[in-house]
Formats: sequence, structure tokens, C-alpha cells
Amino acid sequence: MNAAIIMDGNGRWAKKNALNVTSGHEKGVDVVRKIVESAAKARLESLSLYAFSTENWSRPKKEILGIKKLIISAIDSQVPELVDQEVRLNFFGDYSSFGDDVIGAIEEAERATAFKDPRLKLNIALGYGGRTDIIEATKLIASDIKLEKLSEEEVSNEIFFRYLKAPINELDLLIRTGGDHRISNFLLFHLAYTEIQFTNTLWPEFTEEEFIKCLEAFSNTERRFGKRTL
Repeated sequence: MNAAIIMDGNGRWAKKNALNVTSGHEKGVDVVRKIVESAAKARLESLSLYAFSTENWSRPKKEILGIKKLIISAIDSQVPELVDQEVRLNFFGDYSSFGDDVIGAIEEAERATAFKDPRLKLNIALGYGGRTDIIEATKLIASDIKLEKLSEEEVSNEIFFRYLKAPINELDLLIRTGGDHRISNFLLFHLAYTEIQFTNTLWPEFTEEEFIKCLEAFSNTERRFGKRTL
């Protein structure tokens, strides 16, 4: 199964508990660690997490600086656990604006977890937007057609996936925490037949038990892909 999570609610959780927003993000990282462990135990093929969108750049500079520091500290603390669990870590999106220190930490983490046959592929969307991903993929395809590396007849869903930044194809299950019922520009091309589950639980309060319930609910869902069941 390929699952994804829009991890929403860190800021509201912090406000509810009279904490600063950085404390909310720190608590959110603790939850990520537990959910990744559960995903590996459940033998998911991949888990993709929406950590920072292109729209998030409009947030206060102080919050973004806190997120930048948290990315580095989270990588430093979590990579040894990912290695022990044989989880392959991959970041996707445009995270160049976070600076060389973040980029260096990401590259080192990806090298350290580059398992050929991982128990779980953990994909982190950072500086990612689904519309931009589709637009940039379209430009690359048009360029390759112009350079005769690709013909128009060869363009298909399978080919298009190869040009997208997200390292997955079809997505089976999307979970969004925090109570909002929208997909917020995440993995737009991948969501065509995805089962979507919304929960009012704020991300810092999301538990392994609730995650497993989401997986169980998905396993009991009949996926028809537009066909009629007779």
C-alpha cells in the first residue's frame, strides 16, 4: 500500500496548550517517528508526508526559521532509527530556499538510508506544490519532445509519473488530520483514485492506534475504479 498524510494541526495544538508554534512542530515530529514505525510494521510500501508546502512560505519568518532548525535536528536524531528499521528516506519538492545546511543534511540522510530493498519508503514533501509539480513535468516533457528524446505518442500516465518530483505513482490512501476537508495542493496527479480519510484529530494528538484504524478502514473498502459491481 502507498499511503500519504497531510499532517495538519501543529499550530492549533500549540495554541490550545498555550505554547509557541515551534513547540507544536516539535511535538509533530515526535508523532512522525511513531507513525513511521507503525507504517514499517504494517508493511506499507511507502508513506509520503506533507511537511512543508509552497504556500507555507507565506508564514512568519520566525516560524520558518524554527522549521528550518527543526528539520536539521530531526534528521540528526531520526536517521539512526530509520537505518535500524531499514527505512529509505527521500525528500521531494523545491527546498533550495531552506539553504545549504538543510540541503546538506537532506543529502546525507538520503545517502545513509539508501537501502536497495527497504522495509518502507518514507517520502517527505518539502517546499512542494502539486500544481507546480504538474507544470514543471509538462515543461520537461515538451522539451524532451522538442529534442526528440520522446514522441507525443509515447506520453502516457506511466510516462508522466516519471517526470513528476514525487517518487510514487498511484496513491492508495490519503489521511488528513486537523479537521479540514481539502487536499491543499498535495500530490494532485497521484490522487485520481485515492481513498481519502479526514480526521478531526490534530496532528500532535494523532496516535498509532488511529493510524492503524485508518489502514483497517481502507482494507475494508471496495475500490471500483469507475467500474460497476454486478
